Amino acid sequence: MDILRVVTLNIWNNQGPWPDRLRLIRSELATLDAHLVGLQEVLHLESGGAPDQARAISDGLGYYAAFASAWHIGGGLQFGNALLSRFPIKEARNFMLPSAPDDETRALLYCTVEAPCGLIPVFVTHLSWKLHQSDIRQQQVAFIAQTIREQAPIAGFPPVLMGDFNAEPDSDEIRYLRGYHSRLGRSVYFADCFAVAGDGSPGYTYARDNQYALRAHEPNRRLDYIFVRGPDRALRGEPLTARRCFDQPQGGVFPTDHYGVLAEIQAAPRKLDPL
Repeated sequence: MDILRVVTLNIWNNQGPWPDRLRLIRSELATLDAHLVGLQEVLHLESGGAPDQARAISDGLGYYAAFASAWHIGGGLQFGNALLSRFPIKEARNFMLPSAPDDETRALLYCTVEAPCGLIPVFVTHLSWKLHQSDIRQQQVAFIAQTIREQAPIAGFPPVLMGDFNAEPDSDEIRYLRGYHSRLGRSVYFADCFAVAGDGSPGYTYARDNQYALRAHEPNRRLDYIFVRGPDRALRGEPLTARRCFDQPQGGVFPTDHYGVLAEIQAAPRKLDPL
């Protein structure tokens, strides 16, 4: 496998016309043929049965699935993150993120995927959403970076981190992940696939041209990201292309209130180009 195709999408739980949205999500997912799909705002009933939105989305499309709860809504209903993978999921773990008191809790799903290119560490997350919570999000990305450092040693395949970060590219929390900002004397670097390999557009994923997002009357923002700690010395993990997806309505129905992101990442080792 030379190229890894990765998608992230906040599915907006079951709000709006969910049956119609589900049909649109499944239809586009089938055409994208992604290897890894990170989902946020996924509903899951602890006792089994409906709703199991990760299964509803992936049913019949050839994906393995893992779900991890971020917030127990009540009555066995959970709200969290999921990973769909074309390849077997060897391990799935959940890490709770720092959160504000009496607020919705947030989490980080960590999976090890057995791909043809080797074991891939994959992380899916959804940060706190309130506009004034930059400090909470900074605590969350610092925790995420430390967890990736512990779970995904440098010697392995570059880890992939994706999700809804509820923060714009020039925020301190995203600048920290991109290596432009330090926190408590620590710094990290992850490649922002859209910034590195996008088409040069702003790439807004929470946009006023989406009728579901417009209801919030917030400005256009890029909130959804695919990061990779690469390229490594074998040039694995280099972002090759990135674009928005799940951004076209049908009959006035959008797949969700966010647009998704698709990135292609170098998976096979390569040699440096000769000078």
